[in-house]
Amino acid sequence: MITRLTPQDASFFRLESSSNPMHIGSLAIVRVTPAGEDREGVTPALDYQGLLDLVDSRLPMVPRYRRKVREVPFKVGRPVWVEDSKFDLTYHVRRSALPAPGSDDQLYDLVGRLASRPLDPSRPLWEMYLIEGLSEGRCAIFTKTHSALVDGDTALEIGHVILDSGPSPREVGPDTWVAHREPGDVELLGMALAELATQPTAAWEMVRDAGANASAVMAAAGKAVDAAVSRVRAAGRTAPDSIFNTPISRCRRFHIAQTDLEDYRRIRRRCNCSINDAILAVVTGALRIFLQSRGEVLVESAVLRAVVPMSVYVDGAPGDALRPPSEVSSFLVDLPVGERNPVMRLSHISHATAENSRHRRGVRARTLVHMAGFAPASLHAMSVRAASTFAEHTFNLVITNAPGPQQPMYIGGARMLEMYPVSPLLRNQASSIGITSYDGRVFYGLNADREAMADIAVLAAAVRESMEEMLGACV
Repeated sequence: MITRLTPQDASFFRLESSSNPMHIGSLAIVRVTPAGEDREGVTPALDYQGLLDLVDSRLPMVPRYRRKVREVPFKVGRPVWVEDSKFDLTYHVRRSALPAPGSDDQLYDLVGRLASRPLDPSRPLWEMYLIEGLSEGRCAIFTKTHSALVDGDTALEIGHVILDSGPSPREVGPDTWVAHREPGDVELLGMALAELATQPTAAWEMVRDAGANASAVMAAAGKAVDAAVSRVRAAGRTAPDSIFNTPISRCRRFHIAQTDLEDYRRIRRRCNCSINDAILAVVTGALRIFLQSRGEVLVESAVLRAVVPMSVYVDGAPGDALRPPSEVSSFLVDLPVGERNPVMRLSHISHATAENSRHRRGVRARTLVHMAGFAPASLHAMSVRAASTFAEHTFNLVITNAPGPQQPMYIGGARMLEMYPVSPLLRNQASSIGITSYDGRVFYGLNADREAMADIAVLAAAVRESMEEMLGACV
């Protein structure tokens, strides 16, 4: 099956560079043996072969994971998705290990290194790593998928389909996939020319893209994107100067933070705000602490401008459970890092998000609504797409936020303990903050440039400090 990449898919594919790999990452930590037991002689709930078999059985649910991107000769039209006739699952599902007993810091360092490496453009654009050797009977699964591959509606991230709501993997239908012959360059060129002859708009798009630079290619995501960027520019929304905006290297650092979801609910009840607002207020406090640790002098009016593609947390009764969102919305918000009072920071953010809610741009997530035990990885991929529609100079950093399942989930019989997003860095963005909730906890994944943000662990520690400050103010 041959299908053409959408304009936004193509823009992500072509914006790939050695310093800006455009893949979305996800880190899941699972328990494979009982904690505290000697692993010798203990059969793990999940091993490499078990993960291979699980992924193999679920690939029919994510057919793009067997397809690769082919450029049309002479760039006549957008690239196309084609079946990989030599698809090799063992190339994509890999095995790694830490020197046992591996520490969490060693894991985060490895994830940073894996996140630094671009995907092979000659193969389907994804990789999965089973990372063994973690202490306390745990292992980790790190997945990275190119942003061009996942749109959250017709194409989901593989993390959606390998998760189960119980320790026994659910039954899926038989796999009937058969590798087809790949088209040759002449065939691709002929198809593109025939399309151009019958679709004048496609011909105009080709002419436009032929002379486009990287910024214009990003704008080619659609007329709606162009209009949104123009509106932002017209409003004079240039972001303030910040240490978060600098040319970046090809290397990454990764760190994490954890908080309790109930703490955000306490803040929401006390301050009459949304969970999303409470999360942003905690992030703002953490950024304030981090900037001060860098010696930044913060006047009261100081702000950082964040592009916040946020899937809305919806509390449902009974049990105050979170339901999957029906859309992902994106907007620019000024985070008041200069404000000393945490309650005032939250008030500023609540007013800003309320105002932005009238103008935000929604991205469909209807496929996710109907999935039991939804995973947030697809929502984060959609959020990165939404973030890329803003002009580079209009924001300082990206904060993606997606709710996950609030009951225990399993991968091949192994219980998932933690899950962290690993969002890519956009051009001249030294750090990104990915946030997701799961089973009563809120997990922060902090991806950063290795050189510009060598102290990213300070920001991770500041999340907990900011939460304690916010809770103290809300008593």
